[in-house]
Amino acid sequence: MHCSHCGRCCEETEMWLSEADIKRLERAGHSREDFIHYNNQGIAQLRNRDGHCVFYDKTLQRCRAYRHRPLGCRIYPVVYSEDEGIVVHGLCPMKETVSRKEIKQKGGRLLKLLQRIFSERT
Repeated sequence: MHCSHCGRCCEETEMWLSEADIKRLERAGHSREDFIHYNNQGIAQLRNRDGHCVFYDKTLQRCRAYRHRPLGCRIYPVVYSEDEGIVVHGLCPMKETVSRKEIKQKGGRLLKLLQRIFSERT
């Protein structure tokens, strides 16, 4: 995939976090209280600030935690739809650059991630 760095995937994010994601971000110096909130299912999600993910720098149009970003961010724009299963998110303007091979690889990683997150929820 080719990313245009438009930041649309970081707008009003609902990105779920595994414990491994949280620990990786904490080891990088980020405080859990600054980047997590829990949804009504007890799942940790990235916080938003001013309409974007807390880590998104609007001026530079880049993620400030890119090297340590959550696995879900690494897998994006491949997402899980309850109606369709593994799909490429329609919000991404570069969705056409995701190959079938990449969808298959990222889709497998995504399903494992979702299983892990559901098993870890509070």
